[in-house]
Amino acid sequence: MWSGTYPALSTPFAGDRLDEDALRRLVRYVVAGGVEGIVACGTTGEAPALTVREWSQVVAVCVDECRDVPVIAGTGTNNTQNTVARTKLARELGVAAALVVAPYYNKPTQRGLVAHFTRVAEEGKLPVILYNIPGRTGVNMTAETIAELSRVPGIVGVKEAAGSMDQVGAILEKAAEGFAVLSGDDSLCLPMYALGGHGVISTTATLAPALMGGMYRAFRDGRVAQARAAHYKLLPLFRALFAETNPAPLKYALSRLGLGANELRLPLVPVTEATERMVDEALAGCGLRGGNA
Repeated sequence: MWSGTYPALSTPFAGDRLDEDALRRLVRYVVAGGVEGIVACGTTGEAPALTVREWSQVVAVCVDECRDVPVIAGTGTNNTQNTVARTKLARELGVAAALVVAPYYNKPTQRGLVAHFTRVAEEGKLPVILYNIPGRTGVNMTAETIAELSRVPGIVGVKEAAGSMDQVGAILEKAAEGFAVLSGDDSLCLPMYALGGHGVISTTATLAPALMGGMYRAFRDGRVAQARAAHYKLLPLFRALFAETNPAPLKYALSRLGLGANELRLPLVPVTEATERMVDEALAGCGLRGGNA
């Protein structure tokens, strides 16, 4: 079972180049926060803006730094054969699982989604975590489709970010036993835990790994009031980090903690001064200063 807190790492840049030293510092920071694993080259990692060489370098660095926790790598594209190839490369680099987003722009049918993910699982030969985020892909994987895919060998879970608790409940009701349902919406992870969700792949956990991990463990261990208190403490940070397109607010926040430059690749741009103030207030509310969570 894939369960727990998995920070979705940003990709640090310096002068439009990958900043490997900053990436290593970031990986060490989140692992020290007590998380169950990390995710590289997802949405938060600006994967569409990376060359194949840069993608490989990011994944290799993460695997090198993570000796005690698994690395999940984003391998999804809107081309099935490219996704298979990227998944095979991830396996060669030593990752534990592939996070595979639903093909974007193409807008496949539900039958097309089943065929796509089945092919990736069969040929990629790496555990696959589905990634359902219709706000970015233009297509929602229904609970029935996810349940069908949960019975395909090699498909082990889903990062669910459709924003619907009804859909989360239906997935948990219909999916195969042992299939992991992970929150892809930071502000909904606690309600998802209450429904039976197994963890979260989280932007906020990259900034506040100890706080996000602590909320998960508190709920898991039956300390519900403590988990609820952590949720409300983190709520301003959840709002601030998604006030503009992710990962722009996160990049600014990490720069404030000395964990990388406030640099993004076009078409993403740094946040406005209003969002900077919002992020600063949220950081102070969570006691995040100078890289200490």
